[in-house]
Amino acid sequence: MSNKIPTIVLGGTGYVAGELLRLIAGHPQLELAAAVSTSQAGNTIKSVFPHLQNAFGEQSYITQDEAGKFLQGEVALFSAAPHGASAALIAKMLKQADQNNCKLTVVDVSADFRYPDADSYEAVYGTAHGAPELLEQFSSGLPEHMQTDTPHIGHPGCFATAMLLGAVPLLDMQLTDNSIHAFGITGSTGSGRSPITGTHHPLRHSNLYAYKPLAHRHAPEVSGICAQVTGTKPVLSFIPHSGPFARGIHMTLTANLKKELSNAELHAKFAHYYAGKPFIEIVASTPRIKDVAGSNYAHIGIATEGSVVAVFIAIDNLVKGAAGGAIQWMNLQLKLEETAGLTVPGPGWI
Repeated sequence: MSNKIPTIVLGGTGYVAGELLRLIAGHPQLELAAAVSTSQAGNTIKSVFPHLQNAFGEQSYITQDEAGKFLQGEVALFSAAPHGASAALIAKMLKQADQNNCKLTVVDVSADFRYPDADSYEAVYGTAHGAPELLEQFSSGLPEHMQTDTPHIGHPGCFATAMLLGAVPLLDMQLTDNSIHAFGITGSTGSGRSPITGTHHPLRHSNLYAYKPLAHRHAPEVSGICAQVTGTKPVLSFIPHSGPFARGIHMTLTANLKKELSNAELHAKFAHYYAGKPFIEIVASTPRIKDVAGSNYAHIGIATEGSVVAVFIAIDNLVKGAAGGAIQWMNLQLKLEETAGLTVPGPGWI
C-alpha cells in the first residue's frame, strides 16, 4: 500500500459496487485494498466487470474473513451489500476494526442505515434490523443539506436523492406547503444486476410504466430526512416509473407556493441555496438525463404558473444516487476534498 487510504468494498459485484470500484480506481487518495464477495471469491475483478480490465490488474475478490487483515490504521469501507444483509456485515467489520484499533469509516449504500431507529426500518422493510445497536452511529441525508458528527453514513436511495434535492430547498426556505407530489422515472440499472421481469429487455425497451404507485419504500425515507433537515415533514405522494434506458433518473416535484413567485425569483432562490455546492447546477431550462449520466452532477430546473411550482431534477442513479454520493460523503468524513475523484464529466451520449 502507498500513503493512500486503504479501501474495502463489501458486496462487490452489483452495479453500484461496479461504480464504486470504477470511481475508486480514479480516486487520488483512496486505494482498493479488498473487494469482498462470497459468490465470486477467487475470481478476478475484471472477470466480473470487464470494463474495469485495466483498473486492478489480476486482483481478485476475497471473502469477508480474508478482508479482516486490511483493518489496520485508517480504512475506508463502502458496503454495497443487499438491504437486510449489509448491517450484519458492517457490524462484523466494525467489531474487528475495534479489536485491531483500526479507525474504520463506513458509508453504507444499502437501506440498512437510512432510518434513525429499528422500528422505522422494520415498518418499511418488514424485517428485523441486522444491527440496531449501531443505528446511533449513522446519519442519513445528502452532503448538500447537512453536516454530521456521526462516524458513519447511510446513503439515501437513488430516487430519494433526486427527491431530496428538490424537496429540501422548498421546505427549508418555506416556499411551499408540506404537500409534495413526485413523479420519477429511473433506468433499468436501478433494479439491480440480477435479471427480473422489470428489467427484461423485450419488456423494458421502448416502454414506460409506473410501479408501486404511492407505495414505494423511498417515500417514508424522504419524508423522514426532510423532517430531520428542515423541521417540516412533507406529505409526499410518489409515483415511480420504469424508463427504457439503462441509467439515470428524471424527477418532477410539484407543490403549492405559499406566495406566488416568478421563475426568475425561484431560480435565484435555488441558486443561492445551492451556492458553493460543487455538484449542483441550477439550469435555465429543464434538465436532461444525458447531461449528467455517468457523472456525480445533478441538474435542477424550475417552472411556475400561479401558485404551482414544478422542480425538475436529473441525476445518474448509480453515481450521484449511489456510488458517487457515497464517495462524496467518504471524502467529507475523511476530511479530503469533497470533489476528490468525482469531477470527471459524464460521456454525454450514453
